[in-house]
Amino acid sequence: MNSAWRRAVFLDRDGVLNRVEWKNNICHSPRSLEDFQLLPGVADACSRLKAAGFLLLVATNQPEIPRGFLDPAVLAAMHDRLRQWLPLDDIRMCLHDDTDTCACRKPAPGLLLDAARDWRIDLARSFMVGDREKDLVAGRRAGCRTILVGAQKVALPPDFSAPDLARAADWILSRPV
Repeated sequence: MNSAWRRAVFLDRDGVLNRVEWKNNICHSPRSLEDFQLLPGVADACSRLKAAGFLLLVATNQPEIPRGFLDPAVLAAMHDRLRQWLPLDDIRMCLHDDTDTCACRKPAPGLLLDAARDWRIDLARSFMVGDREKDLVAGRRAGCRTILVGAQKVALPPDFSAPDLARAADWILSRPV
């Protein structure tokens, strides 16, 4: 691809950028604005990636909306906060549930592929950072290198594993252009 195509870091939201709550071994996304908090080191990691020339795009499944657990206005306010806190270029979200057949719900790569088309992203030179296997699968299907953050067990080996976004950013920034 020519140099007009850009590099990007796709970021899962819950568990990568913001805190999640674990109850009975089940991960729960924040459901109120008060519970929506950035994880330590996220703002600095995003700033470093942005300064290095990467587009920063959030790619998030939000099934809490169709399940009735999250008010759409609260989700919009959360994303407004993310835009204030972080130098994001875009937030792409799937509002479908597991039983829906859509091309955008991770592990399907639709969110990444649509963003790549709209932003002229070179997926082979880009990264998908997530905390779950479905993030890694979506990234791999889209043609990105994949990074797992956190301690979740996954069957699909990522290109790199990191305890948090700060270490993931270190690895991304150490890769050749």
